[in-house]
Amino acid sequence: MKRFLPLLASALALATSLVSAQPAAYPSQPVKWIVPYAAGGGTDNLARSLAEAMQPSLGQPLIIDNRPGASTNIGVSVMMQAKPDGYTVMQAENAALLFNEHMFVKLPYKPASDFTYIGAIGRFPVALVVHPDFPAKTVAEFVRYVKANPDKVSYASPGNGSPHHMAMELFKQKAGLTITHVPYKGAAPAMTDVMGGQVPVMMLDLASGLPIIRSGKVRVLAIALPQRATALPEVPTFVETGFPDVNAYAFHGLIGPAGMPPEAVARLNAELHKAMKAPKVVKLFADFGFEALPGTPQDFYKLSRAESERWGQIIKTAGVKLD
Repeated sequence: MKRFLPLLASALALATSLVSAQPAAYPSQPVKWIVPYAAGGGTDNLARSLAEAMQPSLGQPLIIDNRPGASTNIGVSVMMQAKPDGYTVMQAENAALLFNEHMFVKLPYKPASDFTYIGAIGRFPVALVVHPDFPAKTVAEFVRYVKANPDKVSYASPGNGSPHHMAMELFKQKAGLTITHVPYKGAAPAMTDVMGGQVPVMMLDLASGLPIIRSGKVRVLAIALPQRATALPEVPTFVETGFPDVNAYAFHGLIGPAGMPPEAVARLNAELHKAMKAPKVVKLFADFGFEALPGTPQDFYKLSRAESERWGQIIKTAGVKLD
């Protein structure tokens, strides 16, 4: 018996070492969630609400890391330099997913191959709004007024290449309009000047704009979605006003560096879907007019690539370049 004890001890030691060598179940540490915009905006508020809802079930904190600038390319750069281990993710939207590859000649990444697609989150509708004193009260009146006053109407946006900018460029193309673009550094200053009448027109996302729309400080003419928004059921769509191709929104999803472990992707996707059903998140979505788009990573990838192709043609026609 004694001669077997050393062998038994060795076997137990080997088994223990093999167990301890196994990687810990994901996640075993906090997850960094990069937001490529400044704190306090619609994207940041959405990220923080989702992260808070995901944390209890995930079992680890999700730490928001704001990295604004360069049409979200700063945030993308930080994400891509991280290890693809599932502990660094980024909330991406139109710029990184759809627009930048068509606007930058020397973009240091390819959305089709350099991201891990975790899951779509949803989309903020954008709406055409005008200052209350603007003479047009419908889209038809707006088109007639702009055509009768060429080069005299300007519109605001949160910046070159923003969803708001491109939504107006799309409308301009479909309606044959000439309107001067006035880019701002963020949605807040753009909205301030539209409310003040310095710039009379804007494509406004509902996440930022619902309070001022409901206050009457701007007048909304149409919303750029196929169906009316739940948050503004009285507002017609561009489809209803005769422009079926004016479909634009701020599209959001969760991505990571290429090569993330499948188990991490699956877990984050599942927790994201679960968080979308949390009462606080459901209320936030309703308040923002946000449409949830739950689905698989493959669904997210296919939707992003299809939208990139669609917007590529619009951007080419508009001649928008950012470098």
